[in-house]
Parts: sequence; structure tokens; C-alpha cells
Amino acid sequence: MDTDIIEKNIIFIGSKPIINYIRSVSIQLNENNLKEVIIKSRGKYISKAVDVAEITKRNLSNLKVHIKNIEISSEGFENNGKKTNISCMEITLAKK
Repeated sequence: MDTDIIEKNIIFIGSKPIINYIRSVSIQLNENNLKEVIIKSRGKYISKAVDVAEITKRNLSNLKVHIKNIEISSEGFENNGKKTNISCMEITLAKK
């Protein structure tokens, strides 16, 4: 798969309004005609990523979008000399 396509199909969830992420996923699947989109989130944004996936799946039922894969992990980092882990999630949405 082409590197540019891999970069374009990833949506990182953050502090923007949820509709922005839903719109981004919809554009990738509809207008850019990608077969799948990966929604990535960390920490407190994981629940927002789940909402984005579910709302998108419901709104794009005409494209038969489904959840292809869910991956969970944790990343360790050091903050002020203290080691901390943060939860991470990747949700892959695909067209049938």
C-alpha cells in the first residue's frame, strides 16, 4: 500500500468538537473513496473515538461501514521524573 494512503487514512482524536472528526471520517470514506479509516485516540479521548466510530457507522449505513478491528495498548512515558502509562486505542472502520 502507498505511504501517502496510509497517512491519509488516519484520524487522530483530540479536543475538537466531535462533529469535526465525524466529518473527517465521512470525507475519507465518501469523497476520497478510501476502503478503510483508522481512528486513533489516547487517554481521555478514547470515549470520543468510540462515539465517532459509532455515529459514523450509523450515518454511513448506505456505504455499509463496519468496525473491522479494534486495538488497545498503552504507552509509557516519563513526566517530571515519574513513569506513567497512557491507554491508547485504534478503531479501524471499513466499507464492505
